[in-house]
Amino acid sequence: MKKAKLFGFGTITMLSALLLGACGNGGGSGDGGGSGDGASAPAALITDTGGVDDRSFNQSAWEGLQAWGKENDLERGNDGYQYFQSSNESDYIPNIDQALNAGFKTIFGIGYKLQPAIEEQAQNNPDTNFVIVDDVVEGDNVASATFKDQEAAYLAGIAAAYTTKTDKVGFVGGVEGEVIDRFDAGFAKGVEDGAEKQDKDIKVLNQYAGDFSAPDKGRSIAQGMYSQDADIIYHASGATGNGVFQEAKSRNESNDDKVWVIGVDRDQEDEGNYTKDGEKDNFTLTSTLKGVGTVVQDLAQKSADDKFPGGEHLEYGLDEDGVGLTDGYLSDEAKKAVEEAKDDVINGDVEVPEKP
Repeated sequence: MKKAKLFGFGTITMLSALLLGACGNGGGSGDGGGSGDGASAPAALITDTGGVDDRSFNQSAWEGLQAWGKENDLERGNDGYQYFQSSNESDYIPNIDQALNAGFKTIFGIGYKLQPAIEEQAQNNPDTNFVIVDDVVEGDNVASATFKDQEAAYLAGIAAAYTTKTDKVGFVGGVEGEVIDRFDAGFAKGVEDGAEKQDKDIKVLNQYAGDFSAPDKGRSIAQGMYSQDADIIYHASGATGNGVFQEAKSRNESNDDKVWVIGVDRDQEDEGNYTKDGEKDNFTLTSTLKGVGTVVQDLAQKSADDKFPGGEHLEYGLDEDGVGLTDGYLSDEAKKAVEEAKDDVINGDVEVPEKP
């Protein structure tokens, strides 16, 4: 396993608003071409079921690929970059086949659910570079990128513990499994440690939607948690989390007691904008950052430069600048606690669990 230093969160964030607007409503091979240095190694992204407009994991990946294309003067299409949208898990293999038939030389599988499909296709296509994000596939033509999500989630838990007024917070997960376990465990540990330092007893409500693409379920769960006096909810649920934001917005527009959401994978501050009594406000307390877009951008470039790290498992955590937490609307006290917690994790003084 190799620790990989990762920089460039800011670059992706600055480009995201401009680039996502050009993504359209679907993938496909497209036409278009390009003439940059990376044109000899066109790259394609296979989404998980959340899609490139999930405001979370897949969107971050697509923004990173678009940033790479822009950097290399490439256009969206078979000679540059493209995404292939997966509506369900049965789309993974056909979408990879489409990318291969279109001539893409680097193919990204976004999310652990694509692991079997990437493994199979990589074995059958040894001359193509593959990347699996959030899981590991062995093979000389596969680079595996995983993140220490528990470390960023730990900081989110610390932030929640230093912000809650009701001493009750919530966690909404997408689908139970190894990846979301890390978010769940890290957040719970952060709340626990933050509460202990303040001599408080803070309860964590925990529920899974069983889906990464069900905003209605996310909203229903959030409604229940807020009704039980939770005033902060951290979601790790992809597009399902959009429902959490919807419920928080509705409550903040109509109630005096403010509730918060902690975003995931990318800065979700924009999702927290709302207006009440003519005054603009925001309820995204903070967001855990996961450098998916930066990893996609970096590995697409390495492939184009014939420096693809095939056969390597690249792991990104706080120490590698691969995950993090935004300042958002945290108080100075909460920011200080988060910084201290970050140092404790990096220095090894705190070991964050990967399983609840």
